[in-house]
Amino acid sequence: MSSSESAPWRVLLADDHAMLREGLALLVNSQPDMEVVGQAGDAREAVVLARTLQPHIAVIDVSMPEGGGAEAAAAIGRESPDVRVLALSRHADQASLRRMLAAGASGYVVKRAAAEALIGAMRSVLAGGTYVDPSLAGDLVARAIQPAGVVPLNARRGAVLSEREEAVLRQIAWGKSNKEVASALGISVKTAEGYRANGLDKLKLRTRSDILKYALSQGWLADEDEFR
Repeated sequence: MSSSESAPWRVLLADDHAMLREGLALLVNSQPDMEVVGQAGDAREAVVLARTLQPHIAVIDVSMPEGGGAEAAAAIGRESPDVRVLALSRHADQASLRRMLAAGASGYVVKRAAAEALIGAMRSVLAGGTYVDPSLAGDLVARAIQPAGVVPLNARRGAVLSEREEAVLRQIAWGKSNKEVASALGISVKTAEGYRANGLDKLKLRTRSDILKYALSQGWLADEDEFR
């Protein structure tokens, strides 16, 4: 579809902050060739609306209740393969970028970007391209031309962790015990153990050494405080 056609691009917005969604809706609806057809407050609702509304593009917050942006993007890719996904995040970190791209997102924009940048990113994705926020593009290119990090040979490529699973494994990579992880994340020890087991199963990792190697390859150890 081109902007010269009468039917506008159909847009789904997914973010757990209602005021932000409304602001984005005003911005998108001010474009002559775009129309917001649905809004979701969590990841599960985003997947359902993508399936029922079949928008051209879904703008999805990386951090949402009921699964998170990566799981929503992966589910939309499976259930609604014609829907393009643009990730929206307040974090300008490589790990979140890689997680969203691995889940099937075609673009990644940091929330502090100007309105023009967001609309430009949407147009790039709608045109079939890929957009990466300029604050992250340089590091992404640098990593692409450097030798790959050491990853356990049995690590599963392209596995999509939930936010909680990744948060738990990040803490473990920093040497935390299950009890310390639970305390840091405000969850029970049993819940932390469950997230750890699920994450290890998805990645096909077994030992703490495997987790550390994987964490190093993903850049998880750059800033411990950011992911508490």
